[in-house]
Amino acid sequence: MPVLRRSSAVSALLGSLLAAPLVVAGPSAQADTRCAHMGRVHVPGAEHQIAACLDDLTTAGTVASGHTDKADWQGLNAAATRNPSGVPGIQIDGYFRDDSTFNTTHGWNHDSQFVIRLPEHWNGGLVVAGAPGTRRQYANDFTISDWVLAKGYAFASTDKGSNGNQFYRDGKRPGDAIAEWYRRMIQVTVAAKATVARHYRRPLRKTYAAGISNGGQMVRWALENHPELYDGGLDAEGTYWPKDDGNNALVYLPVALRNYPKYAATGDPKAHAAMLRAGFAPGSEFLWDFNYGAIWDNTQRIYREEVDPAYDGDLEAGIPYCKSGTPNCDTDYRYYSRPRSVHRTVKRLGMSGRIGKPMITVQGTLDTLLPIRVHGDAYDRKIRAQGRGALHRYYRIGGASHLDIEYDMFPDRMRPLLPCMRTAFEALERWTAPRGGQAPSPSATIPRQTSGDVVNTCSIG
Repeated sequence: MPVLRRSSAVSALLGSLLAAPLVVAGPSAQADTRCAHMGRVHVPGAEHQIAACLDDLTTAGTVASGHTDKADWQGLNAAATRNPSGVPGIQIDGYFRDDSTFNTTHGWNHDSQFVIRLPEHWNGGLVVAGAPGTRRQYANDFTISDWVLAKGYAFASTDKGSNGNQFYRDGKRPGDAIAEWYRRMIQVTVAAKATVARHYRRPLRKTYAAGISNGGQMVRWALENHPELYDGGLDAEGTYWPKDDGNNALVYLPVALRNYPKYAATGDPKAHAAMLRAGFAPGSEFLWDFNYGAIWDNTQRIYREEVDPAYDGDLEAGIPYCKSGTPNCDTDYRYYSRPRSVHRTVKRLGMSGRIGKPMITVQGTLDTLLPIRVHGDAYDRKIRAQGRGALHRYYRIGGASHLDIEYDMFPDRMRPLLPCMRTAFEALERWTAPRGGQAPSPSATIPRQTSGDVVNTCSIG
C-alpha cells in the first residue's frame, strides 16, 4: 500500500520523490552489438519512448546514469541486501496515452509511464511488475528488476497510471483510479511481450507477474482475469479487497487510529484487545508506533477518499491525525455503516480467488500495514473456496513485516521478506518448468530465521 507519510524523520529516511532527469547514455565499445538493433526497439501503443544502450541495467549502473530513481524503491529492502550487477542491455522509458499528470519523472508530467529492460544475454523469459504503494515505475528496480535481469529475464514495470498521494483525483467515479491500475498492468504486459519478441526475434518461453503490496494485488487480479498472458505469478504481501464485504483496510485502520493512542499512553487492555480483534497480530505491538506515526493515517485517508469521497464532504482526504469526535474525521470512519454504493465500489475492485495460473504468495506474520489475518490468510481461504488451491502456495514468513526497513529498526526481533520472495520465485520457476515442473513444498508458516545471512537467504522448503 502507500509510501510513508511525510514526517521530517521519514523524509530524511526515505529521501525525496523529486524527479530525476533521464540521461540518454551513449554506447560503450562493448555495446556495439546490442546497440546495432536499437532501431527495431518499439513498444506497441506507447505515445512516447526513449531507448538507451547501457553497460549495466541494474541499479548499480542506473542510479548514476539517471535510468532509475532511488527514492522510488527506498525502504523496501534491508540495508545489507546484496544485489547482482553488471547486466548490459537496452532500457526503454516511455508512457502510454493518459490524461492525468501525477508522474513528473523525467519532466514528462505524464502518467502511465513504464520501463522495459532487455538484457544482452536473454533466457527467453519476461517478468512484469506493477509499482507497490503509490510509488512509480522504478519502485521494483532494487527488489525485483536487478535480480531477475541477472538471471537473464527481460523486465517491465508500470507506474499504474494513477500514483502519488493524490491518486484518488484520477477517474470520474469512486474506484476508477485503482481500476486503472489493473488495466495498466495488462497494457504493459501485452506491450512488453510484443517488444521482447520483436527485439530478440524469437518467441517468449515464460512470462511471470510479480509484485509487492499493491503490486501483489495487481498480480492477483491479473491471474484471476487474464491468466492467458502469464505462466505464473509471485505475490508478495498483496493487498486483498474482498468482494464479499469482509474485513479490509477501511475496516481495521480506523480501529487502529482510535485505539492505538490509548494503548500507547496507558497500556489500555481494552484498546489492545480491539486492535487484535481488528486483525493485528499478537507480538506485532513493537511495530505499532512506527506504523501509527508514519503510515496508518495517510493510508486510511487516501484510500477512503478513493472509494468513499462523500464521507468528508468538500474536504479532500480528510484531516490528518484528527481526534475522535472531530467532524468528518477518518478516525471515526465505520465502513459497514456507509452507503451500499461504497460497498459496490469495493466489490468492483475486489478479488474473486479464481486464479488461472500457478501463484506463490509470501507474507510476513508481523505485517502491520496489511495484517496477515486480513489479507494473506483471507485470500488463501478464498482461493481454496473457489477450488483453485492446487494452483496456490502460501508461505507465512515468521518475523517479517511489510517494509524491510522495519527489519533494520528491530533486527533482533524480525527478518526481512525480500530473500523469501526470491526463494519463492525460484520455486515458481521450477513449478512452471516445461515437460512437467517440480511442485513447491506445501503451504506453511516458516519459522523466523535467526542464524546465517538472514538478509540474503531464506528457506521455504
